Amino acid sequence: MKNIVRILLTILLLVTMGGAFVFAAELDEEPIIERAKILEVEEVEEGYKEEVDFFDSTIVKLEILSGDYKGQEFEILHSLSGNLAYDIDVSPGDRVLITIEELDGEVAVYISEYARDTYIYIVLAIFVVLLLLLGGFKGLKTIITLILTIGLIMKVLLPGLLAGYSPILLSIGISIVVTIFTILVVGGNNKKSYAAIIGVLGGVFVAGLIAYFVGTKVRLTGLSSQEAMMLMYIPQGIEFDYSGLLFAGIIMGALGAVMDVGMTIASSMEEIRLANPNMTTQKLIVAGMNVGKDVMGTMANTLILAYTGSMIPLLLLFTAYEDPFTRIINLDLIATEVIRALAGSIGLILCIPLTALVAGLLREKFGDDKVKEEAK
Repeated sequence: MKNIVRILLTILLLVTMGGAFVFAAELDEEPIIERAKILEVEEVEEGYKEEVDFFDSTIVKLEILSGDYKGQEFEILHSLSGNLAYDIDVSPGDRVLITIEELDGEVAVYISEYARDTYIYIVLAIFVVLLLLLGGFKGLKTIITLILTIGLIMKVLLPGLLAGYSPILLSIGISIVVTIFTILVVGGNNKKSYAAIIGVLGGVFVAGLIAYFVGTKVRLTGLSSQEAMMLMYIPQGIEFDYSGLLFAGIIMGALGAVMDVGMTIASSMEEIRLANPNMTTQKLIVAGMNVGKDVMGTMANTLILAYTGSMIPLLLLFTAYEDPFTRIINLDLIATEVIRALAGSIGLILCIPLTALVAGLLREKFGDDKVKEEAK
């Protein structure tokens, strides 16, 4: 119980410290965002369509469900441009987010987005329940580490980047804190956890070095996505290190998979040692490597497929227009994703022998743990 209290206090301290620094300037006025329910949708009359040319418009009646205008009903003109990426096509019964503008006593209401968060929270609740049911006390520890990770990203990483701090240094620091905290909380304070920490940090460090060296040589700009280019126009007027943001993203993206592999190898070797205490250190390292070889193929595929899956529409475009492979592979966007996937996979692969070797050397140097950790 004392350990859990310490963990919670640590999380609270870190998140509070991160939130105490005001890195980003606030906008003078924030829009009023409220929830609403669509009651009726009617076509615009023919005589009125001339005023809304080039748009498919409807008269939408909605009821506001939150805020100062809760319970009030409004009829608004809602226009569609014909672009599925931006249009919000509504039907009676839909839940939406609306933007309310108050100007000179007049109230203007606009539909700004579908309300999707309810189902997101439902899926999140299922995730938490499954963690607790199947993982028990370790599931609770996992939730605590997730809270810390999210807190560090939201309260330290993002505000720090907006303040102009080095994205690479920030991501390295957060990766170290997340790795050490997560593995020690989940795995306990023992040699197994120490081996996993060293293996994970070594693998992520190598992934970052490869990404930085190769990315510099091939002149990756970090501006291959629309979101990155939009950062040039944010109201804070910050001059970002876009290539640094790219490498920071590669480090953070590789961390999860590499941490998974490192903990898997260290835990497997610990279970093998407990099942056969008389096994020599050399055989234990070989056993860890054998486990790693099985994990290697699937986890490398995981990274490659994860990055490929996010690029399916773009790959379809290249295929449809039959662009030559030489042109495709040299595009900034494609080269960025290829290096991201390969650097992460190399870090993952190197994590296996590093974790196995460190676990074996720790056993050789300090012997087996005399007091076994209680099953949590």
